[in-house]
Amino acid sequence: MDKKFLISTVAVFVIWMIGSFLVHGLWLTSTYETLTNMMRPLEEQESLFHFMLIAHLLMAVAFVWIYQRGNEDKPWMQQGLRFGIAIAILAPIPTFMIYYTVQQTPGMLAVQQSIGDSVTVIVVGLVTAFLNRNTA
Repeated sequence: MDKKFLISTVAVFVIWMIGSFLVHGLWLTSTYETLTNMMRPLEEQESLFHFMLIAHLLMAVAFVWIYQRGNEDKPWMQQGLRFGIAIAILAPIPTFMIYYTVQQTPGMLAVQQSIGDSVTVIVVGLVTAFLNRNTA
């Protein structure tokens, strides 16, 4: 684990947490509050928050690790955008489609979750690419 990996992982973790807070903690909060049959009470969510931190750390480590192994000698912005879109297609979009299929998730909520998390992942992709760009 080198310095660039560590810095990139910390940055991705922080930005992903902020993005998740903006999407799920602010934008979609009022919708989640109406889904009492699906969501844990706030106090219970808060008592389990350490799992949220662990999950975001795992995602950050994997995100940077995969990016660094596929990094090509091409413009960083194009690579970051491509990687962020690929991860959005791999993770948030199908995940919320699956939740919609097996849970009583409202369709519009699944769309909003997919859009919000995809934007977050694309931003994270751009930041990762910027931090890992070839400076030579």
